Amino acid sequence: MIATSLPENGATRPLRVREFFLARQPILDRNQALVAYELLFRNAATGPANVTSDLSATASVIAHTSQLGMEKVIGDSLGYLNVDAAVLMSDIFQFLPREKVVLEIVETMKVTPEILARIEQLVKEGFRFALDDVIADTTEVKQLLPLVEIIKFDLRDMPLSALLKLMPQFKLAGKALLAEKVETQEQFDTCMKLGFDFFQGYYFAKPVILTGKKLSPSQLAIMQLMGQLNSDADTADIERSVKQDVSLCFNLLRLVNTPAVGARRRIDSVNQALMLLGRSQLQRWLQIMLYAEPCKKGHSMTPLLTLAATRGKLLELIAQQIEPRNQSMADTAFTVGIMSLMDTLFSIPMKEILEQVAVIDEVCDALLHRKGLYGSMLRLAEHIEQIEEAGSMFDELIDRLRLSSEDLYNLQVSAFEWSDAVARSAH
Repeated sequence: MIATSLPENGATRPLRVREFFLARQPILDRNQALVAYELLFRNAATGPANVTSDLSATASVIAHTSQLGMEKVIGDSLGYLNVDAAVLMSDIFQFLPREKVVLEIVETMKVTPEILARIEQLVKEGFRFALDDVIADTTEVKQLLPLVEIIKFDLRDMPLSALLKLMPQFKLAGKALLAEKVETQEQFDTCMKLGFDFFQGYYFAKPVILTGKKLSPSQLAIMQLMGQLNSDADTADIERSVKQDVSLCFNLLRLVNTPAVGARRRIDSVNQALMLLGRSQLQRWLQIMLYAEPCKKGHSMTPLLTLAATRGKLLELIAQQIEPRNQSMADTAFTVGIMSLMDTLFSIPMKEILEQVAVIDEVCDALLHRKGLYGSMLRLAEHIEQIEEAGSMFDELIDRLRLSSEDLYNLQVSAFEWSDAVARSAH
């Protein structure tokens, strides 16, 4: 299938993969572990309103997995992809890894006998389906229900009374229920009580400030070590500090032996690890370990760690794209990205965190006020995460940072791949 777009002169032309911006929205289970992403594509040529329109073009992009590198984008998770009638009747499915995708049937699709037969065929071939934005038990929902595994409810479109009426019958039919647009902890708690199985949204990344909260011993040790690095302490003193905390020592050795670090031989001592990493890399891994430390209870990837690592890497890559010879700028950009979620991690206001960790003024301005060059990078990363709501500022930031759609696409895929590798190794 070849997707086309219609330029102003009316002539059609093929849509290329890298004419799309890419976003992935996390889907969590009841243990708040990351299990899937919904992949969203925004046509770079059509402006902010066209996020999920022209699904046929989107699907064509998805289909070329050799170019898209779907495994790079979703890692070990599942990928949820929107499909409409044109997509369902096309031949793209030979490109899709059926064990890795859940196909979301859009609510606007008209159900015909041909469509039902096609979905039945795809189910027999091993594809899984979800029904998107269900708001009532309509005739079309009844027709599709035997063929789908997951029912999605948009919390912004559904009053609680309607949810309470619809949910039991879908549960009785053995369907998994997914709540999307979960943006606050309170919404998550309500959905848990209602019996939802999966949750889509960024509630886990919103800081919930707790007065009097204290850092765990391991977190405290990491923060103190970061302070030593910022004050240019002797290498021997840094090594002693690492060795004083068994958990920190173990995690450092485990992380330094991951493919993401690129060690050519196994690193077995703290001294070797410090020599391999150098101070700026050590600072980076300490920041990552702050997010990894609270996550020991689960074996699945933790969404906050993955999101923080993605932001850090994306900002680093953007900085390298803007000024390829300025490694210091890239290191600072990484710090801004990964520190941007520390208020959520610690449940402490960002201002208080920055009083404990000495950072340069540009980092403070970015983290507190989203100002300056690093602030623009951070805002762009945040707009990408919420690409459905991203308005004209998204395009203005891309122009300000002198990035093309192809640049941003490539940087995103690299950041996704790197952060997923880091998150897997941190558990």
